[in-house]
Amino acid sequence: MDFKKILPAFSYVFHPLFTGFYGVLFYVLFANSFVAFSKNQTIVLLIQTAILLLFVPLSLFFLLKTLGKQESFTEATLKQRQIPILIQIILFYILLQFGISHEEHRVLYLFFSGGLLCALGAYLLLIFKVKASLHLMGMSALVTFVIGLSNFYTISFLNGISFLILCTGLLASSRLYLKSHTYFELFLGLTLGVSTQLIFWRFW
Repeated sequence: MDFKKILPAFSYVFHPLFTGFYGVLFYVLFANSFVAFSKNQTIVLLIQTAILLLFVPLSLFFLLKTLGKQESFTEATLKQRQIPILIQIILFYILLQFGISHEEHRVLYLFFSGGLLCALGAYLLLIFKVKASLHLMGMSALVTFVIGLSNFYTISFLNGISFLILCTGLLASSRLYLKSHTYFELFLGLTLGVSTQLIFWRFW
């Protein structure tokens, strides 16, 4: 089996649209061991984040594709990135203001605060015609968040973190294989994803 044929799949599985919701799943997995969330609270959290982080962005993507503003789910020019990133900024803001409570889900609130800052950074780079890997931004933010969760709840999650780091490497290889990014663009995305999460670590 040619392993290179598998690499493109990582660009879909770890698409930046999905990594935010993956973070919610990890949060529920970790927090439920320490916080007495009711079943209804967990369901509401999953539903509201699925709507804002998955269904709405996917619906808007297909709308943009129908209007000819987007061509591919995994590839986009500098111009084609503007609307999706703006949409992500708006959805993160709505989620932080009206969805996730800072008092009830403080750690998750900080995760999406970092995500909002990261999206703002990506949009700022677009203004200067600089392209960073959104895939690596999302994935590196997720890995940093999971490491933070492990430390916050003092849970040994070495195997899971190692797996996520391996997936990050495979995702970077996927982006290179598809000729979507240069090494610098991947490094820029990785740096943005990690640094914007680390900024909020001091509040934990």
